[in-house]
Amino acid sequence: MKTALVIGAGPAGLMAAEQLARAGLHVTVAEAKPSVGRKFLMAGKSGLNLTKAEPFDTFLPHYFEAAGRLSPILEAFDGDAVQDWARGLGQEVFTGSSGRVFPKVMKASPLLRAWLARLAELGVDIRTRWRWSGWDNGFHFDTPSGPETQTPDVTILALGGASWARLGSDGAWTELFKTKGLPLAPFKPANMGLEVDWSPHMAKHFGAPLKGIVLVAGDQRVKAEALLSERGLEGGGIYAVSRTVRDGATLQIDLLPDLSADQIRARLAKPRGKASLSNHLRKALRLDPAKQALLMEFGRPLPDDLAPLLKALPIRHAGPRPMDEAISTAGGVPFTALNDDLMLKDARGVFCAGEMLDWEAPTGGYLITGCLATGRWAGQAAGRFA
Repeated sequence: MKTALVIGAGPAGLMAAEQLARAGLHVTVAEAKPSVGRKFLMAGKSGLNLTKAEPFDTFLPHYFEAAGRLSPILEAFDGDAVQDWARGLGQEVFTGSSGRVFPKVMKASPLLRAWLARLAELGVDIRTRWRWSGWDNGFHFDTPSGPETQTPDVTILALGGASWARLGSDGAWTELFKTKGLPLAPFKPANMGLEVDWSPHMAKHFGAPLKGIVLVAGDQRVKAEALLSERGLEGGGIYAVSRTVRDGATLQIDLLPDLSADQIRARLAKPRGKASLSNHLRKALRLDPAKQALLMEFGRPLPDDLAPLLKALPIRHAGPRPMDEAISTAGGVPFTALNDDLMLKDARGVFCAGEMLDWEAPTGGYLITGCLATGRWAGQAAGRFA
């Protein structure tokens, strides 16, 4: 029987292992951590957004410059296919008002357990605490029982990016790529918060949400929430514009997107009496304390005409939070190093999948779908190759 090795037991690696087993290969999955799917399970803590229910022509551009290369891969395993796959594992799904698709149980563990049971039935052998350590005349591992070497017919690398090292994505595999002289694109944080050196007066607002705002960066205008944290600005709205900001665009926030500048001026022109500016902003504009604090942080000294500032408050920040805190990363194995089957051009029989590939996408189901789709594609191609 032909043999296959999968290094990495996240969604891309497990999907690749399933395809290889269905192709009749004996599959060994090597995972450095004590258990599998750790980042997958962490994603489940916020509901496990599996995919996005939207037309493919709308879905695909969310993969930015990698969209062309990923198009056939995603078309072969699109949002509808992801939902069918989850149902096949006994997990009913639902689509929220924004089009995001979640398991009805709103967590990842039941799906992962069902998936692992399926893989066991297919004969997939999962080895945990196996850390890849070398790549010469076979694949070498440090394991609890000592050094091990695998010499498979085909290999799939699904090693993740370089964020959340404690969950397994530490980017250490890049050093092994360098020993082979294989090309790599530098890692960059994606879907990350922004670092802000707050003034002391902001401390009492840490943890407060900024609701009903529009974030503006470059050509992007995103209506979403953000969160004031001790370390800076976080949350879905910030993640949505983080790529544009990371690449050099300035960030502004429209604190009152439902009002025009003239409407703001008209409301502020009403008699203020003895009310403080804070109370006047609260009563005239319904500007909550968190938004007022942000206005004071970035708008002082306040101009006489507050309307332009409230519609386009410039945000001073120190750039992205550290890469290990990012939800995902850009960079990794460039598509130019791979053939159409995701096999390394300079390492025959070795395929790559998942977040270790040089692509990025926003949160909202695109990340997990991309990992599942590339794992499936590489697994099927490796099965054919074997």
